[in-house]
Amino acid sequence: MATFLYRVGRFAFRHRYGVVVAWVALLVLGGLGASAATPPTPSSFSMPGTEAQRAVDLLKERFPDARADSATARVVFKAPDGHRVTERDTRVAIKKTLAAVERSSPQVAGVADPFRAGTVSEDRSTAFAPVTYRVGAAALSETAKEALLSTVQKARTDGLTVEVGGSAVQQNDEDSGAEVIGIAIAAVVLVLTFGSLVAAGLPLLTALLGVGIGVSTISALAHTLDLGDTTSTLAMMLGLAVGIDYALFIVTRYRTELAEGRDREEAAGRATGTAGSAVVFAGLTVVIALAALSVVGIPVLTKMGLAAAGTVALAVIVALTLLPALLAIAGKRIVGRRGRRALAQQTGHRALTKQAGGRSTVGARWARFVLRRPVAVLVASVIGLGALAVPAASLKLGLPDEGAMPAASTQRKAYDLISDGFGPGVNGPLTVVVDAHRGHHADAAAREVRSTVRALDGVATVGRATFNPAHDTAVITVVPSTKPGSAKTENLVHRIRDVGTELSDSTGAPVLVTGQTGMKVDFSTKINGALLPYLGITVGLAFLLLMLVFRSVLVPLKAALGFLLSIGAALGTVVAVFQWGWLADALGVEQTGPIASTMPIFMVGIVFGLAMDYEVFLVTRMREAHAAGQTARQAIVAGFHHGGRVVTAAAVIMTVVFGSFIMSGEDSVKMIGLGLAVAVLLDAFVVRMAIVPAVLALLGEAAWWLPRWLRRVLPDVDVEGRKLHGASEGAGPTVVACLPEQSRYDESVRR
Repeated sequence: MATFLYRVGRFAFRHRYGVVVAWVALLVLGGLGASAATPPTPSSFSMPGTEAQRAVDLLKERFPDARADSATARVVFKAPDGHRVTERDTRVAIKKTLAAVERSSPQVAGVADPFRAGTVSEDRSTAFAPVTYRVGAAALSETAKEALLSTVQKARTDGLTVEVGGSAVQQNDEDSGAEVIGIAIAAVVLVLTFGSLVAAGLPLLTALLGVGIGVSTISALAHTLDLGDTTSTLAMMLGLAVGIDYALFIVTRYRTELAEGRDREEAAGRATGTAGSAVVFAGLTVVIALAALSVVGIPVLTKMGLAAAGTVALAVIVALTLLPALLAIAGKRIVGRRGRRALAQQTGHRALTKQAGGRSTVGARWARFVLRRPVAVLVASVIGLGALAVPAASLKLGLPDEGAMPAASTQRKAYDLISDGFGPGVNGPLTVVVDAHRGHHADAAAREVRSTVRALDGVATVGRATFNPAHDTAVITVVPSTKPGSAKTENLVHRIRDVGTELSDSTGAPVLVTGQTGMKVDFSTKINGALLPYLGITVGLAFLLLMLVFRSVLVPLKAALGFLLSIGAALGTVVAVFQWGWLADALGVEQTGPIASTMPIFMVGIVFGLAMDYEVFLVTRMREAHAAGQTARQAIVAGFHHGGRVVTAAAVIMTVVFGSFIMSGEDSVKMIGLGLAVAVLLDAFVVRMAIVPAVLALLGEAAWWLPRWLRRVLPDVDVEGRKLHGASEGAGPTVVACLPEQSRYDESVRR
């Protein structure tokens, strides 16, 4: 592979302008395709195979005029202190407001009168009016949302409190500026790393171009492939992350090759052949982690994973082709003024290596420190990560509702008013569907279901049965006595389903539970059931891939176990903050509770990909040095000498970018930001920088052991570039062989 990529790099270097024009043309075509494509149809959330989804599908079939997935809102009114909503003036104001809501948009299907619907609290201080729309929440126009919010705002007069919640006022994901912040931070770190604006700009330029092509392609195909309008979010975030990382690694290797006296074309070829090989396999691990989201069995997650995987694959191709072409155009400016002066003073490779011989990088000094104290470093790191992972044992998953939104939002205020006036369960009613389609007596079945469910613990009220026109399907609303996201409400859903199975046998009419709370329960269950298989597939395939890269059994095993330590510690930190409440005030967490169901699986996918990037970047240089004849301990120092700075820069960029989400006003976004930032920080600086060299030092030569039969079976992909010595004419000595400072390292290692 190294030889093939070496030729790719030299080809792109020679044909620089043609390669650049080709990529720019692809970007333009993608943009034109996205602008000309039919806008994506808002995709409805579905979970095939779950009871809640079967109930929703049944309601769509039996109640065609009342869409089960239509957008809804609840306008909540709270009378001034000492007054009631039933007073004449207040009642008139409420009816006037509701009439304005009904006229606010043609998408409004109906507004219920709270005084007729019975949605007035017992103390008459609070009332709410359900609003239904003709379309789903995803298809609701911004005009309709703004009209609803404007009407509510105007109604807040004479001390009357008016708030609104529900799916109709869910705000579409807006640009939070995190990408801009991330790019700015990345630029600063890259300038500090390279000391050259040109060298810092190339990774940003290639990453942005790759993301631009990927996102525009997703937009162009969104309608055809039913990708929805949120599929590009994960693709953009990961595309930027890995695009910067991959280009950073190749540019660093290119500068190293230049510093060792090679001409620019040869340096570009060798950088693409060696660092590019590592990029290919690092990218494959990310693609595996993202594509494996298909295991969950939820279409929207599958599409997001595959779209992001395609964008990552595109980032790899951009790094291998466009970057060498841009390196050719950049010329010697890639090394900065000081570097250009140093290169100008060199008369050959021998003189340059002599000048560089006395330098020792921070990475090399750290590696020597770990080599002297491997047991202490390993024990301290494992104990520290283990302590952080302890809270993860009490992890409870759920899906956030409006009770987790910022306290100042109208949705949260409406949620709290309903909880105070009617009880917490009114915010998350359950929908029980009785299917008497096959000739069963629907009235008798509905009565038996109502009486049985009413007797269950945790049930506040059971509504009347509503029948479809054919009178073969009944819908019963059940209000729990606990809030939607609580474990008690989840247990109630399971109890209703248990008795529903018994009732189905006795009445002959199947009983199903759905509603937003039922859907969330099934979603969490589906995610929980898929987490271990997802981990097994992702880690297992990556283990095989890394075994192919490093031609070792113990090195990839160590990489996988180290990742599990870092992900456990990150999950433990999230649980401690968002579930237990530690440091909640300092981080601005307004409400503790279950961790979002999607958090663990997304954290595993994203962090696993980045962690394997760092592993491949760091250890391939060790493998390269070892393959060139250095001892296992010498190879560790060589790997950190060249790769430590790259991994540090990449990890700092990602940690700060993810950490910026902690400043968000929503707890769910804070949770994602904290979890990803902590995971990347721990994996890069504790696992890869401390545990990896400590374990390799203790293993010694055994770290690179591979059974003979496996050595014969596995193809030699030559990531370290051994075959490059015969691929170029007049090339200088190999990278690892031309480290004159290594003799000093060797001496200190032996001591």
